[in-house]
Amino acid sequence: MTLSDQQLETVITALEDLKASDIRVIDVSKLTALFTTIVIASADSTRQTKALAGHVQEKIKASGGTVYGIEGEQTGEWMLVDLGDIIVHIMQPAIRSHYNLEGLWSELAWQSPQENSALYS
Repeated sequence: MTLSDQQLETVITALEDLKASDIRVIDVSKLTALFTTIVIASADSTRQTKALAGHVQEKIKASGGTVYGIEGEQTGEWMLVDLGDIIVHIMQPAIRSHYNLEGLWSELAWQSPQENSALYS
């Protein structure tokens, strides 16, 4: 198991600990060189969003990992935890639906018409 795999497992466990919902893991290694994985999870309130981000941060640090940054603490509607190779987005459902990160980061969204003729025919 690689360090990234261990971190991903830690992130998912931390999110599940505090009852995050609709957890999705997206491999974006073919789409960007900045990071390899995006984790997206939903929270029911700003309080839960902040608690989830804090819990992920605690668990990663406890496992020897590094947290490079946390964004969104002011509003708590959408928080981002930067772990280097893994980016964790914790969002309230309305924000998640509006920004549709799953659609933005899907490989189909990055294909040209020639690569995905079914969408463009």
